[in-house]
Amino acid sequence: MSFKSLRLQGFLHLKHSHQQQKRQFVVASALTLGSLIFGRNAKLADAIDNGDLHNKNEDYELKRKETMENRIKSLQNSRPVAPRYEGHVPLYKAEKLLLTIISGLKSYYHPEDGNNIVQLGEATAFPFFLENLKKTMLSDATGRKILRERPDITSETLHMEDLAKMAENTLGYTYYKWLKKEGVSPDTRAPVTYIDDPTHAFIFKRYRQCHDFYHAINNLPIIIEGEISVKALEASNLGVPMAALGTILAPLRLRPAQRNRLYENYLPWAIKTGLTCKPLINVYWEKILDKDINELRNELGITPPPDLREVRNERLKHNRELKMKYESFE
Repeated sequence: MSFKSLRLQGFLHLKHSHQQQKRQFVVASALTLGSLIFGRNAKLADAIDNGDLHNKNEDYELKRKETMENRIKSLQNSRPVAPRYEGHVPLYKAEKLLLTIISGLKSYYHPEDGNNIVQLGEATAFPFFLENLKKTMLSDATGRKILRERPDITSETLHMEDLAKMAENTLGYTYYKWLKKEGVSPDTRAPVTYIDDPTHAFIFKRYRQCHDFYHAINNLPIIIEGEISVKALEASNLGVPMAALGTILAPLRLRPAQRNRLYENYLPWAIKTGLTCKPLINVYWEKILDKDINELRNELGITPPPDLREVRNERLKHNRELKMKYESFE
């Protein structure tokens, strides 16, 4: 091999070695940079920048609370108005409209999800409706007392163990027995979130918390037909927009037998009773728990409908008998 060939081969080898070293340098630099950006070094650098590294003179719990408060204030400042009571979330008009549409669709297709009903109720709790309820309460001595005292219906304020010991003919025991039978409690009612006026928010909360009393005094169970019947009662007695919507739309998804029961018996009862009985928003239920249930019904102008569970069971029994009779002829 000539000297010239040897020089050329050596030059090529040197060039190849240089390129390989260059590639290794680039890879090593990229890995180092990645470590700085994404790795432990980056976290350490961020911690230094944020002042989060251990410092014996730093009150970290106080700083964490301040950071959280600043975030909450920043979120509150982005709302149309400042929150006016605990748990209040102010919404823009466009957001309320969107909430109405979405919760309405969800309530129609998924009525079993209580959150949908809760959101639809508040989205359609228009100020003029709540103001009318407020005037109804202000026109009555008991209603004014409720507005003044702002009671809260919970298992603690009603003392479930005391209700269980009351006489069977009392409102308190009737309410207690219904809660146990249906497997619910006064604590299952959601707090009010999207209504802006604090007084209106209380009125809507009061309506929501008294819902189970309407069930109990009429012995209506928590099944779809029972709920629609109570909603019809609330719509005709209190003018609740969401209750009126539920009365109109909810039966459309029922089976024919269920719809027939509602249209023939329970909806006419609910509408007539709601229009003729005392405004139920003005009943201070907590103060009359020891009252005779039949006397209370007479004072309110309420006559309970036929027992819905018994009516359903009778129909099921009748259908089974017809089926057995039909099969015996085959």
